Amino acid sequence: MTIALVILAAGKGTRMNSDLPKVLHPIAHAPMLAHALRAGAALEPARTVVVAGHGADQLQAALAEIDEMAEVALQSEQLGTAHAVDMARETLAGFEGDIVVLYGDTPFVRPETLERMIAARQSHDMVVLGFDTADTTARYGRLVMEGARLQRIVEYKDASEDERALTLCNSGLLACDATVLFDLIAEVGNENASGEYYLTDVVELANARGLSVTAIACDESETLGVNSRADLAAASAVFQANARAEALDNGVTMAAPETVYFAFDTVIGRDCTIEPNVVFGPDVTVESGATIRAFTHLEGCHVSRGATVGPFARLRPGAELSENAHVGNFVEIKNAIIGEGAKINHLSYIGDADLGARTNVGAGTITCNYDGVMKHRTTIGTDVFIGSDTMLVAPVTVGDGAMTATGTVVTRDVEPGAMAVARARQENKPGFATRLFDKLRAAKARKSEG
Repeated sequence: MTIALVILAAGKGTRMNSDLPKVLHPIAHAPMLAHALRAGAALEPARTVVVAGHGADQLQAALAEIDEMAEVALQSEQLGTAHAVDMARETLAGFEGDIVVLYGDTPFVRPETLERMIAARQSHDMVVLGFDTADTTARYGRLVMEGARLQRIVEYKDASEDERALTLCNSGLLACDATVLFDLIAEVGNENASGEYYLTDVVELANARGLSVTAIACDESETLGVNSRADLAAASAVFQANARAEALDNGVTMAAPETVYFAFDTVIGRDCTIEPNVVFGPDVTVESGATIRAFTHLEGCHVSRGATVGPFARLRPGAELSENAHVGNFVEIKNAIIGEGAKINHLSYIGDADLGARTNVGAGTITCNYDGVMKHRTTIGTDVFIGSDTMLVAPVTVGDGAMTATGTVVTRDVEPGAMAVARARQENKPGFATRLFDKLRAAKARKSEG
């Protein structure tokens, strides 16, 4: 079955109190629209149309980063959900297949649920996604069923008391043949309490044509909509709870999972250990058997099998840790490749650098990679020993098997096997400290007397 996704994302989101379109507010470092697109991608759609309104330019720019194949249809006036879907009519002119309607502010629909909708389409002309709620006062549209047949959907504000008592509610998602759906939308009116063109009305219109309409149900958590900052916080909590549960199921050890925060695209291999208070930013992969210790922040990096990171470490974009590498406490890595078995265990910054296998970097080492205008790269070979408090002024190369003395400022390449020493010669002045302190204390006493 050929499928086109139509994702409704035109709402202003007034309750968000923001200049940013509602669907671009992030959950786990990705716009909630990206979550909806990822769910829909499981259906392998031939076309994806995002219906934009408020902030359409911002949305289109974001889509270029999220899904460059997605098309945008503009809804300049928000006249209801049927009107919004109708805005995709011209974009999808000539399309033959099914339309699946999704919502950009409903980010947690599971791909498996969408696949069940498509499976139900094999024997029905239209499939609507519903969910059961225990709260009969919830202001959701209600699905009025007769056996397996969905008779109609009634909006809460238009529902009778008996209809409001129903527990099967409307998620807004549906699947239907494109030609049929657009024909039905053309018949939708706006004679209702809101004066809007409801997509839900296509159900009664389909039944009037003798079409087969049904509903399938999903868990209510999948249909969570985001309309306010409070909803956004709640949605973020739901995402994290799901991500933590999935990681545990996949064989990741977490002693305090409630303190670990994942991003939209975090990948963690089995038998990894994630200690408390670890934060994953976007674009992080941690291979099997690695250990991420407490209070570590990772973003845009790759950690190979058996590596150890932290505690209190920061991996920034471009950090690549090879197998069994060690990055310790208060170490920051940025745009650097750390070779197999290399160690940077204490209080160091390694940026724009390449470190060879088994190299050891002493505490307080810094790659001085920025000259105020340009970034420069530091290359350190294999089996190198970098003494504590070494400053490597890039561009500079330290050859295989070389070493630097503690406190050295390296400004020239170091050949393989050599030791670089670049510091002032120490001079001890006998009695100088005693005389200096006596002088300072006497001055302090005179100041106090005056």
